[in-house]
Amino acid sequence: MSGATVACAKLSVSRRGEWIVRDRDVRVSLLRHLHHEHQEPGTLFVDELDLGGLVRVDVAAINGSLWGYEIKSARDTLRRLPLQVEVYSRVLDHAALVVADRHHEHALDLLPDWWQIYVATATPDGVELMLERPGGQNPDVDPMQLAQLLWRDEALAELAERGLDRGVRSKPRRAVWQRLAESLDLPELQRCVRQRLKTRVGWRVGR
Repeated sequence: MSGATVACAKLSVSRRGEWIVRDRDVRVSLLRHLHHEHQEPGTLFVDELDLGGLVRVDVAAINGSLWGYEIKSARDTLRRLPLQVEVYSRVLDHAALVVADRHHEHALDLLPDWWQIYVATATPDGVELMLERPGGQNPDVDPMQLAQLLWRDEALAELAERGLDRGVRSKPRRAVWQRLAESLDLPELQRCVRQRLKTRVGWRVGR
């Protein structure tokens, strides 16, 4: 393994003398790590980013790219991971699985090569995260799925700024998303989606 190590507050101990690693313990360590990893000015960390009502990203980082981190602690199962991988892979620029050591080997078989992998291990000082695989850029972002990260009024505003809103102003949101996805090239669509997400108000922001 390689990469940085991060520890959270001390863990609880079970009656058997084993460390109890909960989702929130891993999340605290992950957020601390991400604040060091993503030092680009204006980076926003969001808890539970909704991806079209299908799944929620445990922790998202939004800056010059859209990053998503899925947490699987020792108390979780990998039952929903295939769906989460499928949806994350339609939308995110970069994705990572933060997985307990007990799930590590099984998880490897479920992840595309471009996904990052962090292994979370319990220690006397807290949860230690080790970067096992650095991952890369998502090669298959789906423009229509990406457009659906925007609220209807946000997508319509993007069209209006470009004079492309005629004929869809009173249409359902899917028609608005479709127009946006078809009218913008992918890099421009990615930029406008990230900017809209970063300027929203009232989100639960990772601390």
